[in-house]
Amino acid sequence: MQWSDVVDNPYLQNLPFKIELNRYGKIEMTPASNKHGRLQAKISTLFERKLKQGEALTECSIQTSEGVKVADVAWCSKAFIKRHGYATPYPHAPELCVEIVPPSNSTLEMAEKVQLYLQAGAQEVWAVWENSRVEYYGKTGKLEQSGYGIAIAIQ
Repeated sequence: MQWSDVVDNPYLQNLPFKIELNRYGKIEMTPASNKHGRLQAKISTLFERKLKQGEALTECSIQTSEGVKVADVAWCSKAFIKRHGYATPYPHAPELCVEIVPPSNSTLEMAEKVQLYLQAGAQEVWAVWENSRVEYYGKTGKLEQSGYGIAIAIQ
């Protein structure tokens, strides 16, 4: 299955799940909670307010070496948007990708997704855990703080 098949399939529209494709073209689904949606909105709003030279996207599909993954929130510079427009999925990751980690995801799954976004071109990846922990990752590994000069407070 290709990502365009997922996007165009009327049966897969408006589901209460986050849908991604693995490297074999099979659908993987993760249920989304209202807390997840709240965090997504909060982070997107923060990016729009603080990072003026680009724009925030939610549910940003990205082609990775392991299939299409969907960042909960991404920040794309104006140069990225000029280069890729709103291609679905993006052939490269936007500069900043955020994953809001549901309780069903393991630490190993999250580490793999972080690496996939970085390999696909992200400059930084945030892992936002619903227990109020935020981890920042760059090309050199785990960071003490975001290189974008912003942080979020989860409550």
